Amino acid sequence: MSDIHTSATGALAGRVAVITGASAGIGAATARRFAAEGAAVALLGRRAARLDELAAELRASGAAAVLPLPVDVGVPSALTGAATAIRDALGRPDLVVANAGTMLGAPFEVADPAEWDRMIDVNLRGLVATGRAFVGDLLGAAGDGRAADLVNVGSIAADTIFADYPVYGATKAAVAQLTRNLRASLGPRGVRVRTIAPAFAVTELGDDMTHEATRAGLGELRAAIETITADDVAAAITFSVSVPARVNLADLTVVPTRFG
Repeated sequence: MSDIHTSATGALAGRVAVITGASAGIGAATARRFAAEGAAVALLGRRAARLDELAAELRASGAAAVLPLPVDVGVPSALTGAATAIRDALGRPDLVVANAGTMLGAPFEVADPAEWDRMIDVNLRGLVATGRAFVGDLLGAAGDGRAADLVNVGSIAADTIFADYPVYGATKAAVAQLTRNLRASLGPRGVRVRTIAPAFAVTELGDDMTHEATRAGLGELRAAIETITADDVAAAITFSVSVPARVNLADLTVVPTRFG
């Protein structure tokens, strides 16, 4: 564990990061950025093979330390077990990115309520459980005078109307309000809490939508503008956690320039 904190170089050298939803998209891109900046990285996600592939890639590129852990954030006990494994293998986390999410759009009157449950379980309950599993570590890091970050990945759907995504938007609005309240609670104790709200990033988000017309509409919307990439969002996240510990970039919205 001492090598993790002494041999790495970069803006995040010596830090221990946890990223949920790390098997693809923004989570995987953020893991690459963090590892390149010297952080030890715990990769949490449901797809074990994807996590193992990413871990091998990061190790080959010289990452300080990588720990892939298959975890469904919708199962709080799994997060508790993962937190213990991370402390044992990498040390106490001081940087947590709650990124896991799902977007299942459909007109309200025909949507499958099971899909609503899944979005609430992952986007809200899973994010809450992630913060709870690691808040003691973050407070401990802050108490030691080190930077400590909780980054909640939200969406512009928190305050922008998308007619066929009412429950998804509701979960992201809840994330925004939760983050504001956690910032009021944890900020005075040294933990930086922020929301990163992307728009129209090209990721796998939405690929598993079962409502064909809504999924097609998402594709048309993305095709109509110059979209941003997962790495663009990851760059913003990495910048936000690299500033001096006295600074909190509390809310970042990441949108295409031509979106307006």
